[in-house]
Amino acid sequence: MLELDGLEKSFGEVRALDGASLAARPGRVMGFLGPNGAGKTTAMRAVFGLVALDGGRVCWQGRPLGRADRLRFGYMPEQRGLYPRMRIAEQLAWLGRLHGLGAPEAGRAAASWLERLGLADRKRDRLEQLSHGNQQRVQLAAALVHGPEALVLDEPFAGLDPMAAEALAGIVREQAAAGVTVVFSSHQLDLVQDVCEDVAIIDRGRVVLSGSLEEVRRRAPHRRVDLALEGEAEWSPGLPGVERLTRRNGLTTYLVPAEADPAALLADAARAGRVTRFSFQPPTLSDLFREAVER
Repeated sequence: MLELDGLEKSFGEVRALDGASLAARPGRVMGFLGPNGAGKTTAMRAVFGLVALDGGRVCWQGRPLGRADRLRFGYMPEQRGLYPRMRIAEQLAWLGRLHGLGAPEAGRAAASWLERLGLADRKRDRLEQLSHGNQQRVQLAAALVHGPEALVLDEPFAGLDPMAAEALAGIVREQAAAGVTVVFSSHQLDLVQDVCEDVAIIDRGRVVLSGSLEEVRRRAPHRRVDLALEGEAEWSPGLPGVERLTRRNGLTTYLVPAEADPAALLADAARAGRVTRFSFQPPTLSDLFREAVER
């Protein structure tokens, strides 16, 4: 298990981490979320000793994280962490050796990941010759080439088209299924909801919500209702505690108290017009994120 315990870090007057704590479990994918400047990247860098903490500690398997542990981790920084003019196969093999692989094994691992990521025909190219999306794939290969026990990925889906993002998400799922501890950040909340099993939301340096995604959705104090009425009819709820969120293409979304009776809501809406769509379900990750950060 990878644990961040009470992390503290200030940059001058800016308090980047203010007691941030979370626990990422083996074999599971954790989505690490927060608005810009919330402290995500600082926390991730602290795992690898790239930030000198003012307080708190990072632990792996119940003990303080050391250099030998970090060599068994994979890291994909938000900003490019590779050499732009170095040939990609050579660079991946070299990184594998830095993590303890022998030369033949590192070369095979580099070739295998380039093949898996659809870059085998570009293995002799320099990184700077690749598109943004392909550079992202090489960055992921660099994090995976040595067979890490934990993966920390900072905005791995940034700039990828939907097909490329789904392919990368499939690899993330496979790594977790093989027992790897995976933590990744992203602003693409719909994609995070599809991929992650656990979630931690950080705001102003503090983790304000964490746990399994299923559990945090279930224990939320409200539910999400999607409603469509025939024609131009609109529902003005006569029930207390109902908040209208959005209306797009005839579909209106509301937040209602978790204890609300779906049948009563549907009956009340039907008095406004013919109901063509109605759903009552736990809030989405986007709903949880907005509420946690606003709170």
